[in-house]
Amino acid sequence: MTLLRRSILVLVLVCLGCSAQLAPAPSDLIQKIERQVRATYSIPASVKITVGPLRPSDFANYDALTITMEGGEKKQTYEFLLSKDGKTLARMTKLDLTKDPYVEAMKKIDLSGRPTRGSKDAKVVVVNFDDFECPFCSRMHQTLFPELLKEYGDRVEFVYKDYPLTEIHPWATHAAVDANCLAAQNNDAYWDFADHIHANQREVNSEKARDAQFAALDRLTLEQGQKHNLDQSKLQACVKAQNEDAIKASMHEAEGVGVTATPTLFVNGQEMDGALPISEMRAALDSALAQAGVAVPSHAPAPTTSQSQTPTK
Repeated sequence: MTLLRRSILVLVLVCLGCSAQLAPAPSDLIQKIERQVRATYSIPASVKITVGPLRPSDFANYDALTITMEGGEKKQTYEFLLSKDGKTLARMTKLDLTKDPYVEAMKKIDLSGRPTRGSKDAKVVVVNFDDFECPFCSRMHQTLFPELLKEYGDRVEFVYKDYPLTEIHPWATHAAVDANCLAAQNNDAYWDFADHIHANQREVNSEKARDAQFAALDRLTLEQGQKHNLDQSKLQACVKAQNEDAIKASMHEAEGVGVTATPTLFVNGQEMDGALPISEMRAALDSALAQAGVAVPSHAPAPTTSQSQTPTK
């Protein structure tokens, strides 16, 4: 009798396991799904699409399925719903309301040791993933400084992180290393260097040879070191070493929060892309301040501004 009960229990468990996954979709349906997905989302032929097996969903008259896309070294999965009659495919996006996406984004960004502008006690933090050679980054930099810093400096903290687009900006990484060499000794030296480079990119671009561009950056770095009375031997050693570890770590961190272009800013975790006009930045900062319970500064009437610039990719 005991053996019979155990056999029945095993059979029940097996059946329960079977009910968790349905039979694979028919091959003709899989083909329809793949064609629709490729057409709807403009997926190139080089990307492999795999339609997973059907499984029960939380929605009546729909089954759930996972579609995997693979291209090169990247692999991503997406959840879809398929109607029981096989006529409708719907993209399913599940949002976890127990977590604040802005807070989660800021948790992934390490601000320790980074030079700052504004108030270090601010409840609103603006993080800008910057590229010293990016022309749109220069526009964004000149929007942030000095005007927005003057308006919000006692309410907001501004922090820069590195995301040089090495494929199209050959001296951006070198500039980031030099800037960090300054930052290691003096906060203001970093920002003076950033202000100068973003306002005078042509000064480096005018040098035709790569080594000449690097030499120009190093010269500007050492000039900032002298201006701020830094330890010259230490600064020269740092500039000569060109250690890119911190830059690579920042780039990896940026990719972890979805950064693909520059400039990309996070205002208390809210992502903002491109060289945005000052009116949009004010709106984002004012909203973040209000949510943090901080008084919003008064603004003079803003002149008509052009549309935001497309971020560099």
